[in-house]
Amino acid sequence: MKKLLVSIHDVGPRFEAEVELLLERLAPHIDAGDLAMLVVPDHWGAHPLQPGSAFARKLRGWSDRGVSMFAHGWFHKDMAVHEGAAARFKARHMTAGEGEFLGLDGDVAARRMAEARELIEAIIGRPVAGFVAPAWLYGPPAIEALAASGFALAEDHMKVWHPGTGRVLARGPVITWASRSPARIASSLLAARVLPPLLRHVRVARVAVHPGDAHVPRLLTSIDHVLHRLKRTHAPAPYGDLLAA
Repeated sequence: MKKLLVSIHDVGPRFEAEVELLLERLAPHIDAGDLAMLVVPDHWGAHPLQPGSAFARKLRGWSDRGVSMFAHGWFHKDMAVHEGAAARFKARHMTAGEGEFLGLDGDVAARRMAEARELIEAIIGRPVAGFVAPAWLYGPPAIEALAASGFALAEDHMKVWHPGTGRVLARGPVITWASRSPARIASSLLAARVLPPLLRHVRVARVAVHPGDAHVPRLLTSIDHVLHRLKRTHAPAPYGDLLAA
């Protein structure tokens, strides 16, 4: 059976209300056990996830219901100075200053990965499902650190893989939406119309939503349409099923 993987990004105290809205929107389409959340420990250094807090208890509750939890960077903010034209282009054009792991050296990347995992696992009481870099952007040192990290899963825009072996578990573009400008809204709506028919034959389709989507009715409607269409050919499943396969 073809699989449909659905995730909510940027989960943390900063976007608590938006995450709740997205959960409500996704509920008719996806059971909790087939949903993933990408958790940011301290969004932009201003919204720390604290054990024992109300949000931590809420996160534990979602995990207890079966939601798969991924570590999603630490700050989600890119504070590095990028060397090379390719890295500078990605940092400037592929994200709004949020490619945290694009320019980190290996030691810092490894430390943030380990600390994020430790914090999230202490809160949810079980292992995290994997690691996903903010904006799906990794520099070479971050890829090396990830390979040695012991995380079971990682993903970027075009694939899901097992970091320790490099084995690719799923290929194909993730369908996602951008809300930060009218032009990006329009382009993401176009992609959301074009991609589902192209993905109907792939083994694994992926959909990712972000807190900003919750404030744009056109994006919420598009999310509904994409999930409705993909569920004709793909069954919702947790990311962990890729490892079982």
